[in-house]
Amino acid sequence: VLRPPEGVTLALLDAANDKDCEVQEQVCKSMLTLGKRQPERVLAMCQEYLLKHPKLVVGHRVVVLQTMELIVGCRIEDVGSERIKSIICLASDEMTRSKVDIVPDWQQASSNILVAVGNKHINDIMEEILSKFQPGVLPHFYVVQTLAQLSESNVYGMVPFLNAILGTMLPMLNMAKHDNMKWVFSSALAHFSDSILEYLANLDKAPDPTVRKDTFSSEMSAAFDVLFNHWFQSRDSKLRLMVAEALGSMCHLMGSEKLEEQIQRLIPAILSLYKKHSNEYYIISKSLCQVLDASVSMSSRVLETQVDGLMFALHQQVPVHHQDPNRHI
Repeated sequence: VLRPPEGVTLALLDAANDKDCEVQEQVCKSMLTLGKRQPERVLAMCQEYLLKHPKLVVGHRVVVLQTMELIVGCRIEDVGSERIKSIICLASDEMTRSKVDIVPDWQQASSNILVAVGNKHINDIMEEILSKFQPGVLPHFYVVQTLAQLSESNVYGMVPFLNAILGTMLPMLNMAKHDNMKWVFSSALAHFSDSILEYLANLDKAPDPTVRKDTFSSEMSAAFDVLFNHWFQSRDSKLRLMVAEALGSMCHLMGSEKLEEQIQRLIPAILSLYKKHSNEYYIISKSLCQVLDASVSMSSRVLETQVDGLMFALHQQVPVHHQDPNRHI
């Protein structure tokens, strides 16, 4: 005979298959309430449920995984290390089970669990994720996506791993043939760069204060060449914008000489995006701002040659308000 909380939990897990979104949301809330009281037990039941029902429809699996993420997010301190390790294995398997098709809801829900656990148990997470991020093998889309999100959510935990990750990732860039993989690699490079810059700006709080910008400059310069010389030319607008965002973030970590020799090509290339993407001015301007900031920081000598083109393009962004001649001021 099931004890009352377990009976309720099992009934809720079954009810998570309801097609009504409001019912699913209520199930999630009720499961979270139980999970806050008995996190280890409820997480174990969620795991057992998923393992016993490998053919659950995607929507049902997603609700169970989202519930696990919520419980882990608020009660991770009360979950034992063995349970944490088994949750990591389960989420990693759920995330990468579909090798060919991208199933965003299912795989993102699994990735979110790994990110939530990674805020507290980064070493365990990285041991699992890096086993699926091996040299010479193109990784699963969501493995790269998870690394990117981990670098944002746990800066101090992730930056010490990034030099090795970048070293493994560089050869993978030339293996990426599809735009979705190029997009996720570009996104990861943007996130990694932002995390490194945040780490360097707060070295007094960092676990390893010996980390320096030039630790990453050769890898970032090599990645810059692939993104700027090849992927930036893509016909896919989403990829072009993501590459522009990544290039802006990466500029601060490149060697001064490398950045100096690229400025004359890079600034006009980013400015050209204003004509192609009339609804994405923020991303373009942010990338441009980062490039200019990095150029000024290193006292670029060629930046002056770009002033006319910059002024012309930026003036086009300023809204013009025509004065009503009949209005009294």
